Amino acid sequence: MNATEFDWNRTLREQWEFHWNHQIKTRLDGLTDDEYLWSPVPNAWSIRPRGQSTAPMHVGAGEFAIDFAFPEPVPPPFTTIAWRLGHVIVGVLAARNASHFGAAAASYETWEYAGTGAEALEQLQTQLDIWLAGVRSLGESGLRELVGAKEPYPELAMADLVLHIHRELIHHLSEVALLRDLYTHTRSVDIQANP
Repeated sequence: MNATEFDWNRTLREQWEFHWNHQIKTRLDGLTDDEYLWSPVPNAWSIRPRGQSTAPMHVGAGEFAIDFAFPEPVPPPFTTIAWRLGHVIVGVLAARNASHFGAAAASYETWEYAGTGAEALEQLQTQLDIWLAGVRSLGESGLRELVGAKEPYPELAMADLVLHIHRELIHHLSEVALLRDLYTHTRSVDIQANP
């Protein structure tokens, strides 16, 4: 195969799909509600029932909302697994799926956030499926088209956006896996100390 026959669309999708199928998906299996909402430090941002936040802003359309502030505080607050999944589902995937692939409009303010780990993982899978189908539909020529006014850097190509979104997914979902490890090891120390 030479460079003119190379399928860049497939390669970009496989970048994420390999990571998801061989590293991240199994690390998310069995996410409990306690892990989902667990805060290893005081005042971490999370997803909370409406009216129970101390963050500057608490946005969302349903029973649960996400802690938020604009501009973001310095240093940024620590965030829970729930918050990180909410960010990935809405800010990384759903908003882009709406802007570029015809999915329903989505924003932090209008999203119905998951109150459980299982519901969050369902939302994540749904948005990932829409994203990958959208990327596939771009073919080769669509990757070269400019993202336009729908993105902060309108002069970039869709391929740049795809790479950015995949980096965001790898980055944030790896953080979720690390928080699950911390939860497990913190809990095992607590159990040993207080049998």
